Amino acid sequence: MLAKELVALKADNVLPTDGGVAFSGSMLTMMQANLHSRIASRVLWKLVEKAYRSEDDIFRMARDLEWPELFAVENTIKVNVTAVKSPLRSPEFVGLKVKDGICDRFRLKSGARPSVDTREPDMRIHVFLTDRMATLYLDTSGEALFKRGYRQDAGEAPLRENLAAGILGLTGWQPEQVLYDPMCGSGTFLIEAAMIARKIAPGLRRSFAFQQFKMHSDEAWQKLRSEARASENNAMFAIHGSDVSSTALAHALENLETAGIADTVSLKQLNVLDAKPIADAGIWLCNPPYGVRLDEKEKLALLYPQWGDVLKQRFAGWHAYFLTGDLDLAKKIGLKASKRTVLFNGALECRLFEYELRAGSMRGG
Repeated sequence: MLAKELVALKADNVLPTDGGVAFSGSMLTMMQANLHSRIASRVLWKLVEKAYRSEDDIFRMARDLEWPELFAVENTIKVNVTAVKSPLRSPEFVGLKVKDGICDRFRLKSGARPSVDTREPDMRIHVFLTDRMATLYLDTSGEALFKRGYRQDAGEAPLRENLAAGILGLTGWQPEQVLYDPMCGSGTFLIEAAMIARKIAPGLRRSFAFQQFKMHSDEAWQKLRSEARASENNAMFAIHGSDVSSTALAHALENLETAGIADTVSLKQLNVLDAKPIADAGIWLCNPPYGVRLDEKEKLALLYPQWGDVLKQRFAGWHAYFLTGDLDLAKKIGLKASKRTVLFNGALECRLFEYELRAGSMRGG
């Protein structure tokens, strides 16, 4: 889904890899990816990739880069290290070595060094180690891209915004179709769907690390933002949500209002067992409670077959999707899944179950 998105943004050499998508392009392409990508978590700029044997090799890699040409000594920094099968024992020590290399380069150029800020740095440097290769990236995004700027209250179990957008893509939902989330919580699926339908760029409400790069063109950036605003629409769409909790609905409404799309989504307080179809066909999409404690799991186990009955009896002609970390749902809902997709909500492994709802019997496991 992310590769398709980047191709649509006219990125070059788009190549899906484990956990990400490699692509190339100009500074303009990088800004467009940050502004328009609904699915990416970050846009990282690859600065150097070399073979290494020791921490000193990585220190020299960092020291030899012309960091002062990229950002100012006044910018704070943070170094993140990810290692897969690396022979080096301590990623933290590698991070210190990279920081030392960056600071040495600044001292050589200006006699001063940047400060470290582990909480809200201006510049994030990412180091990725395999068994043989070390790669240094400069983070162009800053805060993770799923932080759109509209979430006022996440509720109890927040779904990451970019995951919600990616799932909407996996369902094949199009803005002209009816979308219904019967357990909408704080409204993430609904808000992301409304932003897609209204063609609202997800990065319009926030700032990015690249705005502090030395080569940044604010004129080009403001032009991109103006073009994004001009492409928005105010058309009406059939995007509906409900929840049994009035508190959850209040959170959802607050988030919708902050995003400026409260008029695009219909909300209703309703128990999912009382749900009725809004049209003859559509997409049912929800992220139900997972149940962490044993008593919660027991309650959910009783609800799953009831949800299945609601779908069988009332929603023939629809496609239903459940994102859940509880694999018992598939066994107890009483429907045969037509597709199962493994996804991660943060560190939590989940499944997206798809059910094609037809008239007649659909019993299955």
